[in-house]
Amino acid sequence: MSKKQKNRVPGDGVETLDRISESPDVLLVQILSLLPTEDAVKSCVLSKRWRYLWTSIHTFLFSNRNYNKLENFISFVDNVLTHSTCSKIKKFQLDFHHTDWKFHSEISQWLNFAVENKVEDVSLDAHLYFYPSADELAYELPLTMYTCSSLITLYLSHWVFDKGLNIAWNSLKSLTLDSIELEADDIVILLSSCPALETLELSFCKVCRRIEITSSNLKRLTLTYPSEPLNGEYDSLEIFAPHLKHLDISGELGDFKCMLVNISSLVIARLAFSICCITDYWNKEDIKEDSCRDYHQVIRNLILDYLQKLSYATELIIGCWFAEVVFMMKLEGVMLPELRCKCLTLELRVSEYNLYGIASLLQTSPLLESLNINITYEYCDPPC
Repeated sequence: MSKKQKNRVPGDGVETLDRISESPDVLLVQILSLLPTEDAVKSCVLSKRWRYLWTSIHTFLFSNRNYNKLENFISFVDNVLTHSTCSKIKKFQLDFHHTDWKFHSEISQWLNFAVENKVEDVSLDAHLYFYPSADELAYELPLTMYTCSSLITLYLSHWVFDKGLNIAWNSLKSLTLDSIELEADDIVILLSSCPALETLELSFCKVCRRIEITSSNLKRLTLTYPSEPLNGEYDSLEIFAPHLKHLDISGELGDFKCMLVNISSLVIARLAFSICCITDYWNKEDIKEDSCRDYHQVIRNLILDYLQKLSYATELIIGCWFAEVVFMMKLEGVMLPELRCKCLTLELRVSEYNLYGIASLLQTSPLLESLNINITYEYCDPPC
């Protein structure tokens, strides 16, 4: 036994590191690719064995969180990409934390590098605490990004949609847009430019009056906090998606209402949103009792329409606000449509009338095989 082996203590860090170092390069590169790129680069000081392994990583995760100077962040990213030997990038993620840095040209160069190396997953996330105008955007997409044929997953936040650009994301399967303004024809153009798209998520987006999805490939639509209509023109959003299989609506919608026009193929639905009473937006002294009562009836009719449209869904996940509105309607003697779901999940607060409400839903669900009840202690707006 060598002196080096004799001096080792079983289970110590040195022995563990040596064992990892004995792994093949392809495995070590895979491990480094799971780390933030800054940590992956730091591995070069471990030993000669690790000195250049980071140059082969296929996932790049950059964040400006730990940088006080713009030039230092740019220098680091430039250095990493210059020394990269990867010929196919699996993921390129760039996170901007709240900052007034402007480096559009550098971002374009980095994204061009990713496109040239057949990137599959791009995430450009601006962690801003305000809704920026076009001049305040943290980044701009280079033209090469709009025709990237290798792109499979794309996440964009605070991006202005340009109708004049030629978009051809022929391989894109998942698209997430965060804090973006979208007209009706914008969505049509995007969907026609992504023939393979299967998942669309809109988060904090200013949206038009109607989302129309006619593609038979797109199966999942997620709407998170779609609380502000585009240009303040509408108080409702119509969803027309006859081939959709999975619908998820969540967030505090204010007085903004999502209307289900055609979702005839839906299999799974999650309704975890809440709608406020008009008294939360207007001075209570200025609102007549009849107006408030009429508004409440509008909400109840909306919920009844949801239950009717979703009556043939296989699985339903109902949030606490939605569930409590349903329970209150049942207490008032409202006839609920029959649900044909086999799996029902209720997200509930501790409430004195929840037990009666659950029993009422069970009576209207003759095919139910599985009931899940999740009790939440988090605050959610009370129903109208």
